[in-house]
Amino acid sequence: MSVTVLYFASLRDAAGVDREQLPLPASLDSLYLELAARHGFSLPAAKLRVAVDGAFARWDSPLREGCEIAFIPPVSGG
Repeated sequence: MSVTVLYFASLRDAAGVDREQLPLPASLDSLYLELAARHGFSLPAAKLRVAVDGAFARWDSPLREGCEIAFIPPVSGG
């Protein structure tokens, strides 16, 4: 049982990949904490948006086998 995690902007740079397949986590919070430790993400979860299957989601949203999770950091443009 797995999920696909997508990374954008600074998270993609830190992870060195734009996506990865991971075992189904217990929660979005626990997944982000694990990934932050693994990849050295410096942003706290409170500064991110999270999307599940293409729609913005709450951090306590339930997860299911095969879902696609995107962690979206704040971005600046100009």
